[in-house]
Amino acid sequence: MASLETNKVLAAVLCAGLLAMATSKVAEGLRHPHELEENAFKIEVANAEPSGQAAAGPEPVEPIIPILASADPAAGENLSKKCTACHSLDDGGGNKVGPALWDIVGREKAAMDGFAYSDALAGFDDPKIWTYASLNKFMYKPKEYIPGTKMNYAGLKKVSDRADLIAYLRTLAGSPAPLPTDEEVQAAEAEYKAATGG
Repeated sequence: MASLETNKVLAAVLCAGLLAMATSKVAEGLRHPHELEENAFKIEVANAEPSGQAAAGPEPVEPIIPILASADPAAGENLSKKCTACHSLDDGGGNKVGPALWDIVGREKAAMDGFAYSDALAGFDDPKIWTYASLNKFMYKPKEYIPGTKMNYAGLKKVSDRADLIAYLRTLAGSPAPLPTDEEVQAAEAEYKAATGG
């Protein structure tokens, strides 16, 4: 009879152990989800300069002006879906977390009524308006082009993506800004070659 009681106790301990292991595995699966291979939204972190080295300044940004005429506004419209989380793109659309972007190409920087711009953007006047070149630099790395901006976006690295998006933004106006002239295209290419040593 004692042997039967001992078997019952051992069986209960064994069942409790198995239940604990199974519960642990389920909890671990819930607590540790599958790691993503790549972050869904990339956030750039500036690398600290090694001591004794001066910062070289912002890197040259490949210009969009030479490819703007052949850019795809439809592809830019697709890319703009990320923008609509913070910006209105509609004619007469109000400000959101960011200012409305209707008629942005050629508009004065920090000039949208009712939006509280950062001091960095409000005081930035090189140039004072949003040109194709300044939009390109801003979209490449906003915080590098205008240090202190409130724009929390890592930027678009591919020059073709920036050209497509800016080509689309150009269409968001009653009267779209003119495309760059041949002289402006040549000047942008020459400036980029000089900046990159090419």
